Parts: sequence; C-alpha cells; structure tokens
Amino acid sequence: MTVTFERIAVMALFAASLFAPTFRAETNEPLTWNKKAAAAYLDDRQTWWMNWPAAARDHQTFCVSCHTVLPYALARPALRSALSETAPSANDRKLLDNVTKRVLAWNDMQPFYSDEKVGPDKTPQSRGTESILNALILSSFEAGNPQASTTLTKAFDNMWGQQQKSGDKRGSWSWLNFHTQPWEAPDSQYYGSTLAAIAVGVAPNDYRSSPAIQPGLQALRDFLHRGYASQPRNNRMRDVANMVVFLASDEAAGCTAGDFPVDGGYSAGRRFVTGDGDWG
Repeated sequence: MTVTFERIAVMALFAASLFAPTFRAETNEPLTWNKKAAAAYLDDRQTWWMNWPAAARDHQTFCVSCHTVLPYALARPALRSALSETAPSANDRKLLDNVTKRVLAWNDMQPFYSDEKVGPDKTPQSRGTESILNALILSSFEAGNPQASTTLTKAFDNMWGQQQKSGDKRGSWSWLNFHTQPWEAPDSQYYGSTLAAIAVGVAPNDYRSSPAIQPGLQALRDFLHRGYASQPRNNRMRDVANMVVFLASDEAAGCTAGDFPVDGGYSAGRRFVTGDGDWG
C-alpha cells in the first residue's frame, strides 16, 4: 500500500513538472498580485475576529490571539507603502487601541483564560502569552520611531515581569497550551520566547542595549540556546518560511486549498480541528 502510494505520488509530481510549464505558456497571462485584495482579505478576517463573541474579553476588549491577530498585526502594515497609505488602517487603529488599553490597565485586566474557568495553569499561561504579544505588536508598529512610547515601555515592563526566573525554563515565559500545534501546544513555549526576542530586537532606539533589561535578555538568550537542538520540526520557522515562499511563487498557482499545515507531520492522517478546538 505504501509503495503504491509513493509511486503514484512520484508519477503525479513528474506529470506536473511536464505539463505545468506548458500550461503557463498557453495561457500567456502574467500572474499578478492584487495588493488591494490582499489587504481586503486581511481586514475582513481581522474585523470578523474583533467582533466574534468568543473573542470578547473584559473591559470591552478582545483576545489578542497568536494564531489570528498577531499574523495580521505583522502583515497588514507591510501593505501600507504598496497601497500608498499614510496612516494605520481602521483595523490597525482598533487593534492598537485594544492592546494599549490592556497594557496600561494590566493589573486590572482579567487573563484571557483563567484557572477558575478553564483549568490549571491557564492564568499564568495567559499572562505570559499576552505580555509577549502586546510587546511585539506595539514594538513592530513603533519600529521606525526615534523613541519608544510610554505604552510600549509599559508593555515591555509587563513582559519582563512575567519571565520565569528559575528552573529549567528560566528565561522563558509561560505559554498557552491547548494542544493545538504549533501555536498553543506543550512545546510552544520556545516559539513564544522567540517572539519575545523579536519584540526586543525591533524596538526603537536600540532598546535591546538598555542596561536595565540585560539580565532578562541574557536569560532569554540562554534559554533559546539550550532548547534549540531539541525543537521538533513544527517549531522550526525555516519550514514555515519555505512554505510561505512557495505559496507566493508562480509554482503555487494551482494550489487552491485554504490550509497548508507546516507541522512536521503532526496532523498527518488526522481530520480537521472541530469547532470546539479539539481534533475530530
């Protein structure tokens, strides 16, 4: 059975290599990227998330998710120059207002998921996750500024305050674990810590050289170095980057699927995630 499948797969790939160039030549239509459509798609998905009842949180805020909001926050501003936009989009503004509100009222905000309502360890996991996401989002928006804003400085203070100070996870942060690879899984703590490193690296005015953060930053470096060799394939961002490059190329013109898992084979042979977040 396995051998037959592999032979079929090889034959299919060989056939594709023969006919794909002919197909592109016969159409004689240049493949173009519609930047307005890309922005509209991102905006539509973000609007849906911000208004989704399940994403609503206390103080009239919404959950800043690592799987939906963060990709939007990092990708949408990159379209501004292509669209000749001179200011953040309406959704950018709503996201920044939401993050700012939660950062400045950090001690009054409820965690995204609490121990009482969801289960053990969810409060510290939520705090650690949110502190990193808030800092990364604000840092990426302010990357070109001469100075960090008061809000970004507070976001970093919140983030360093959540960093683990002892044990084998010293230098990392508690991270949400809902057993959903690769965003919120038992081994996603390493992924979350890389986001913290990116937040520090892109912050304005050489924030990474600030004397006050050096102990925490060194602890973060040590954690990333210690854990790198043991990371599973789904935590290797190079695989994700390779998939993104492929999907952006002409070679992916015939791909029509909505999801392209890059998880080292974790989801192979499984059905899609059900509505309640569990594997079907």
